[in-house]
Order: sequence, then C-alpha cells, then structure tokens
Amino acid sequence: MKAQGVGWFVLGLAAGVAPAAAETPEIYRQVASVHWVVRDLAATKAAWARLGFRSVQDLGEMTVAGSFRGQSGTTKLRVATARLAGLNVVWLQPVEGQNALTAFLARHGEGVFSLNYRAADKEALEAEVSRLSALGVGVLQRAEVPSGAGTLTIVHMDTEPKGKYVLGLVHGAPPAPASAEAAAAGEGPPFPAKLSQYALVVESLQQVSEYWMRLGFPAMDVTHPALTELRYHGKPGEFDQKLGWHRHGTVTWEWIEALKGPTVYWDFLKTHGEGFHHIGFDVPDIDAAAKAWDAVGVKIVQSGAWGEKGKPGSGRFAYADTAPFGGVTVELLWNQR
Repeated sequence: MKAQGVGWFVLGLAAGVAPAAAETPEIYRQVASVHWVVRDLAATKAAWARLGFRSVQDLGEMTVAGSFRGQSGTTKLRVATARLAGLNVVWLQPVEGQNALTAFLARHGEGVFSLNYRAADKEALEAEVSRLSALGVGVLQRAEVPSGAGTLTIVHMDTEPKGKYVLGLVHGAPPAPASAEAAAAGEGPPFPAKLSQYALVVESLQQVSEYWMRLGFPAMDVTHPALTELRYHGKPGEFDQKLGWHRHGTVTWEWIEALKGPTVYWDFLKTHGEGFHHIGFDVPDIDAAAKAWDAVGVKIVQSGAWGEKGKPGSGRFAYADTAPFGGVTVELLWNQR
C-alpha cells in the first residue's frame, strides 16, 4: 500500500466497543480511536515504551491530501499507532501544510485532538455529517483515501470550540494488524490495567452539556462527590470539583469543572485550555501501580479517595504525571468490591 493511502487509512482506525446506553445516537456507540497530536513523535514513543506500552507501529513520514475548512491541500505528517490498555491511539506529528492538527498544536499544545467514531457504512456517515451541518456544525477537515480495501472516509467536525473536543467520523476497513514483534511485546504497563475513562476539563459543565444535548446526546449526570485523603504534589490538598458523566460503550466519560484549588485541573487549563485531560485505567492494586511507574520517573501529582473506606462502593484515584509525554495524564483508579 502506498504511504499516502496508508497515512489517512491509519487515521481512521476503528476497534469495536460494546454498545452504549440506548439514548446515545447509534453512530456514537463505538469509539474507534483517538487522534493525538505531538511535537516529537520519536520522544513520545520512547516515553510510553518506558512505561510498558510497546505495541507501536511507526508508519514514518507521510504526505496526505485533503481539505481544511473547505480549502484543498496536502499535509506532511509523522504517524504511529499504539494501543494503551485497550485504547487505540494514532500519534500525529505535523511537519508541513495547513491543517487542523497544526492549528490545534498552536492553540492547545500537545494532546488528544479528536475522538473518532466508526459509521456502519458510507451512507450513515454522510447522513450524520448532514445532520450535524443542519445543526450548525461545519466540517473542519476531510479526506477520501483510496486503499486496497476500498475508500476510507475521514471527517473531523468543528465541535471543539463549544464541545471541547473534535468529533471524528470514519468509514472504512481497519489497518493491517500489528506486526508479530509488536504484538509479542505487549500493549500494557507492568501491572494489570483496563481502559475505563476519558476525562475532559471544562470551565462550565452546563454550557458543554447544553451544547452536546443540541447535537442529540443525553444531558450529563452531574455529581459533587465528597472526597477524602486529598494530596496535591505530595502535600495535603484542598481541591474540589463538580463532575459530569456520559457513557459510550464500556467507557465512562468524565467532565470536570474545578471549584477550588490548587488542582491539576487548573494547572491544565492554564497550560492547554479546556479539553481532553486524562485517560483512566482501572487497576487491582493502585499502590503497586504507582510504585511501578515511580521507579521509571513518573510521579503521582494528585490523589484522593471516595466513599467509606473499606466498604463496597468506595475507592481511590491517583493521577500519574504522564503529561510531559504528549500532554495527556493517566488516572489510576481502584474500586472496593
């Protein structure tokens, strides 16, 4: 397969995820992948490999054709794919050309640019583009790429200003499986971990919830949990926040509105603005997980607990400082069974 076709082919990689709640629009019941923009792909790969994530396919530098805000052009990118405890990641380093990825990097810095959903067929994709367009959401970026398996369609919708992430729509066959060497290396850290949460930091839960409701998503369930054992950069913490909740398949979406700090959420807003803050991994032993990453230089920067200690329904959380490796933090989560 030619490099040009492979590039956009990989950008639309899709992996099946269990169906979500009935009220979620059907096309959004599968999260296919995230497009994650970085400044130095080699450094990003090396850092996540040090954390145990070695199932990476480096696709090198590619030139791809498409349109950005209706203007046709080409973009040169460095591209790699990876799996992070069940999450399909496409790392993208823009090199040349006008495109939404470069614009995102200039405004927000490194981080997750889009969350992508796989349409059942081309007609379903185009119908959703038309539906969103009728609701005032334009096409940010688009590509139609011939490949050995047919045409891959990738559409990035302009939802980020009000929705806080770019909504991606893809249709086409997934890329070739990882090499035998990558598969043998494994895809996870040196402790059991399961993808369980995407989380975004916003300034107003109400405004973001109302925006997605206008696009057909359910309202957020908003909670204000009482937390204990608060720690911020190794010292007693005094942070507080309201949380909004959605569910897509087996993965929970957490929207965070910080109320009091200092907190990693205000730190993120200052550095990146609103947007994708962390990936949550369920772990069976949070102390062992934190210790394993501490041994390779990744510290816990914020932590706490919820519920009555030792009782079912209680649990603990800890934010591991992986943000220097591409702008995204990992939250370790442990639940009392």
